[in-house]
Amino acid sequence: MSDILNVLFLGDVVGRPGCRALFIGLKTLSKKYNSDLVIVNGENAAEGFGITPVIADQFFTSGVDIITTGNHIWQKEEILTYMSVNPRILRPENYPDGAPGKGYCTYKVKGFDVAVINLQGRVRMMNLNCPFIYGRKLVKKLKKNTNIIIVDFHAEDPEEKESLGMYLDGLVTAVLGTHTHVQTGDERIMPGGTAYISDVGMIGPVNSVIGFDKNIALKRSLTQMPLKMVVAENPAVINGVFLQIDTATGKAKKIERIWEMCSV
Repeated sequence: MSDILNVLFLGDVVGRPGCRALFIGLKTLSKKYNSDLVIVNGENAAEGFGITPVIADQFFTSGVDIITTGNHIWQKEEILTYMSVNPRILRPENYPDGAPGKGYCTYKVKGFDVAVINLQGRVRMMNLNCPFIYGRKLVKKLKKNTNIIIVDFHAEDPEEKESLGMYLDGLVTAVLGTHTHVQTGDERIMPGGTAYISDVGMIGPVNSVIGFDKNIALKRSLTQMPLKMVVAENPAVINGVFLQIDTATGKAKKIERIWEMCSV
């Protein structure tokens, strides 16, 4: 068994342009980074809001191993039953009891168990159960079986994201932020060996406002009218990070930002 795992973690897929970029570009990207595991946040894949079972199946067929999500997961009703029968699509763990689906899974990669946790922030978002308490409790449970634990923290606020990263430093392999669709430049390995970035970015249209039509976004800002956002139909960028993981310790050896243009 190899002592290194190569992981691709790719940002929020936005609408049809994001899906096209993922389906066309993932094979080349996986070959470039010699990836052993591919994790993708898919919560905006269906017209910008939510994901459907059909799209989720297309993700898996294209080479995605695990799908994480966030606050928009509930906007396509048909995904609720699908989440209950497919453990490879996650919703944030810190939703109240009774919410469909699960917020974590363990996946076998080259003989190693890799745990993936999905959490959601609370600053300028819904007042869910505490991601710090729920996250650390779950990490303690999962560490009985594996040291390789990757966290998708779907949150709005950089302070909250960095705080969780430091709270879990040395306990998990990576804390990777999603939700804002804007890739940040603060990727690093923290003192305890945990890889961190505030936001991995998106797989979605460039020349847009977080993947959506810039004209509608501008009108919303200028008029303060609650206009419905529509995904921009422009060529897409693939954002994310590449991780190298020491399987013996579960610590990150490398984190590298990904910014790849797709011509379709």
